[in-house]
Amino acid sequence: MVQPYEDPGPLSDTSTQRYEEARAAAHRAMTSVRLVPDQPETERPAYRGFKAGAAFFGWLIALAMTVFLSLVVAGLGGLAGYFLDYTLTDAREHPTEVGLVGAVGVLVVLTLAYFTGGYVAGRLARFDGKRQGFGVWLITVLVVVLIAGIGAALNVWYDAVDRLDRSDLPLRIGTLDSDVLLYGALATAGAVLLCTLIFAILGGRAGRRFHDKIDRELV
Repeated sequence: MVQPYEDPGPLSDTSTQRYEEARAAAHRAMTSVRLVPDQPETERPAYRGFKAGAAFFGWLIALAMTVFLSLVVAGLGGLAGYFLDYTLTDAREHPTEVGLVGAVGVLVVLTLAYFTGGYVAGRLARFDGKRQGFGVWLITVLVVVLIAGIGAALNVWYDAVDRLDRSDLPLRIGTLDSDVLLYGALATAGAVLLCTLIFAILGGRAGRRFHDKIDRELV
């Protein structure tokens, strides 16, 4: 026989209180769960530090950007010389001004190139972007030292510097223009060394910020 339905009546105050407490506890449990499979804090000890692979590929990008930006600057310089009717004779008559413009162009090209290389290295390594940017710069220094050593050895064996004859250049050793260009070249080399280091580190930091932004959005 089917039993008739009987209304249990209103819940007691104790049952209502327990229901509300259980509901609040379930809500707190659900809101405290983070749907992030891997937190950066758990990955950081395993993946932080200098990564030679990331720095190497960042260095390759820096070289490629140096070539590309040099072509762009050379093209712009050629167009400017064409529209301003600036000939090779004018350049030989004003070697100091030409050297200054060339130094500024080299500095701009290299700083942009090494910022890009540091950025790529920081993106590849994810953590410690500054170290990756420094690695890009350090690889360049090591390569330059190696090439300079090879050049010095070849000069000792073949005496290449003494055989170099550029009588077509308007400069002479000991003149004012030659001294200005010599000191300007040294100053440019120091500025390039410092600026490439700073911008490579800044680029690595910028590359890491991309991952930091994603981590903040996921948490």
